[in-house]
Amino acid sequence: MARMRRKSDLPEKMCPVCNRPFTWRKKWERVWDEVKYCSDRCRRAARSSVKPD
Repeated sequence: MARMRRKSDLPEKMCPVCNRPFTWRKKWERVWDEVKYCSDRCRRAARSSVKPD
């Protein structure tokens, strides 16, 4: 049986849109290096702020 981890022991990143820290989630286990945004809302906001020429 695996030991429980404290939330404070999990990896953390900063969201470039809202500038808030967010922590590792089990569903991001395989793609943690590729995760950039804390939520779908921030991901949509980042895409809408980039305007094509």
